[in-house]
Amino acid sequence: MAAELVTAWRPRVPGVAEVFHAHFVDHAYPLHVHDAWTLLIVDDGAIRFDLDRHHRGAAGAASVTILPPNVPHDGRAATRHGFRKRVVYLDTAVLPATLAGAAVDSPGFDDALLRLRIHQLHEALDRPGDELEAESRLALIRSRLQRHLDRHFHEPAAPRHLAAALRELLDERSATGLTLQEAGTLLGSHPGHLVRAFTASFGLPPHRYLLSRRIERARRLLLAGWRAADVAAEVGFHDQAHLHRHFKRFVGVTPGNYAA
Repeated sequence: MAAELVTAWRPRVPGVAEVFHAHFVDHAYPLHVHDAWTLLIVDDGAIRFDLDRHHRGAAGAASVTILPPNVPHDGRAATRHGFRKRVVYLDTAVLPATLAGAAVDSPGFDDALLRLRIHQLHEALDRPGDELEAESRLALIRSRLQRHLDRHFHEPAAPRHLAAALRELLDERSATGLTLQEAGTLLGSHPGHLVRAFTASFGLPPHRYLLSRRIERARRLLLAGWRAADVAAEVGFHDQAHLHRHFKRFVGVTPGNYAA
């Protein structure tokens, strides 16, 4: 029997109940339900599944599958070598229950941009310290899923003052950080509105702005003789490795080389 590989974890990202990565060859899911939305992409192979007594499938480089909560489904490999998949289980607060019927009727979308955003979400969820990026990407994914599932859905325009207000919050909390959910509560707006308003006004998403502020402060402290580990803690990075990864990406060299 071929090896079955599974990785699962619960990130500190509002709206995400679980992340699940798997490579299955022989395993077949029996009929079951989840209490969360199942957002699925297949990286290799193909899956056959029945959803609410209808035969379905999920495969292809641009394919995205969304399964609604509490609707019975199963799953098995549609190819001899099995399949590799990545799943994000989303709390029911992320998408309204009224969209369940549309998801049963059309659970799959060939949407290359949506699939790319889900891939980027998984990458962010796999990196401790990048929770704000994951939240930002989830907000955009949520809006795109709603447009697929609800033909009457219309995203209201975000007031321009939200972008400036969010930037002030990010400046005040650059070291301690904040979640988009918290920012939305403070500013009386949905996280998706905040992401779009901020990006439209300042040309980059909130998480990238926060990283820029942290990197700028890290540069000053490194030149002042601070140790990289102390800098990471002072400016708000998860740990020294988190600082190292983003510092090299933004500046082109490691913190140690920069200080030298």
